[in-house]
Amino acid sequence: MAITSANQLELLQTAEAVAREKMIDPGLVIEAMEESLARAAKSRYGAEMDIRVAIDRKTGRATFTRVRTVVEEELLENYQSEFTVEQAKQYMADPEVGQEFVEEVPPVEMGRIAAQSAKQVILQKVREAERDRQFEEFKDRAGTIINALVKREEYGNVIVDVGAGEAILRRNEKIGREAYRPNDRIRCYIKDVRREQRGPQIFLSRTAPEFMAELFKMEVPEIYDGIIEIKAVARDPGSRAKIAVISYDGSIDPVGACVGMRGSRVQAVVNELQGEKIDIIPWNEDQPTFLVNALQPAEVSKVVLDEEAGKIEVVVPEEQLSLAIGRRGQNVRLASQLTGLDIDIMTEADESARRQAEFETRTKLFMDNLDLDEFFAQLLVSEGFTNLEEVAYVEQDELLVIDGVDSDTASELQARARDVLEAASKAALESARALGAEDSLIEFDGLTPQMIEALAKDDVKTLEDFATCADWELAGGWTTVDGERHKDDGVLEPFEVSLEEAQHLVMTARILLGWVDPAELEADAEETEDGDLTEETEA
Repeated sequence: MAITSANQLELLQTAEAVAREKMIDPGLVIEAMEESLARAAKSRYGAEMDIRVAIDRKTGRATFTRVRTVVEEELLENYQSEFTVEQAKQYMADPEVGQEFVEEVPPVEMGRIAAQSAKQVILQKVREAERDRQFEEFKDRAGTIINALVKREEYGNVIVDVGAGEAILRRNEKIGREAYRPNDRIRCYIKDVRREQRGPQIFLSRTAPEFMAELFKMEVPEIYDGIIEIKAVARDPGSRAKIAVISYDGSIDPVGACVGMRGSRVQAVVNELQGEKIDIIPWNEDQPTFLVNALQPAEVSKVVLDEEAGKIEVVVPEEQLSLAIGRRGQNVRLASQLTGLDIDIMTEADESARRQAEFETRTKLFMDNLDLDEFFAQLLVSEGFTNLEEVAYVEQDELLVIDGVDSDTASELQARARDVLEAASKAALESARALGAEDSLIEFDGLTPQMIEALAKDDVKTLEDFATCADWELAGGWTTVDGERHKDDGVLEPFEVSLEEAQHLVMTARILLGWVDPAELEADAEETEDGDLTEETEA
């Protein structure tokens, strides 16, 4: 096929038709045509040549040109598309390195193979343009709900038509055992849009907690308007869910607004989610109060919160235990997801037994170490003393409030406690030295002999070893894996060393060793403070 005046206009018409059908820019189709014609010309004139084609956007005339670039003599590699300054002088008046010499060459006749190749190039370019357009259209729609038409099912995954392309609803993103037939209309949440090798991939979900939140936003105008906010959602897809809401208008009940007249609003969401039971819970800044709400319908007697560990203990009456835990642990699991806390549920009898065991352990500690009778030891525990350090170093006035304790008795008690602690410290230090602990670690301020012994047992024997430790290795912490929190035990955790204290100790060790410049630390701290102040001002 030769590019003649007869088919010049046809090129533009073809480009327009393809662009209209695929909803892409006609310029992209023409660029693909230019590339395909250039490829055909190279096969005719030689693959080494730099042949370029330009199609006039108004007339459709295709101009074929050969381009040669001026390069330095030692860099000359391709004699067909490059030449030296000396060689260029016969074509150009004052050639310089980097300049291009362009000359027009005759149009080529396109054989069957060249035409087929050109068609492939155009199709590829059009496909790429389609993918780009689809990605641009959907990349900002992640996090929204879309209505889709089921096309087919592949290995349990549902392929749906989203208008400008296809999306996938994976098997694990379907609710329960949902089954769809071609041409069924379904509502899905756009979970992610990614650009991949084979084009943009749109991943849908019906099990994501955000799907429920978006459904409520559609059904409850107050949520859409921002008067009510969804603070947290936890789901066991197809079975049960909990959603925490707060109202910023004192006259509007957030739970009532989400339920709707005779339950109409929540029922619309339930129907969409295949009958999933939904508990709507008022959100509260106070975590224990929020947890009591989250464990509904069970009644809670008492809540004990350990903020540092992100853990909470809940005491319920015996008859409420199964209700609080729920079928297969569902209720407590959803409450845990909703609050972000690990929840331990125990009955009042269990809690009483545990408290009694702690009381007896502490009583025995004081009896054995301070040579006290059981009654006197129990008095100490009843007054809130839990260990020997508290007895040894507390203000004497706190001991004098105990019945039968005068100044002499208090002094004797503290002397005994200090003797026991000093003996224990001496034994711990000897043990640490026997394990190989060096003076650099022993003399480091902030570590007790018992801590040094624990570190030596964990093969931390020098100040250098200590300086390489991470804060969580010392103080312990929590790691979330696949949505479940796992406890990481710290070497110094039994001594109640907090994460902040561990950070300070490690940083002090690094400064002493000269690994860290304290001036740089101060500068970083000031920058952080300035950044925080700026954010607060902008807010």
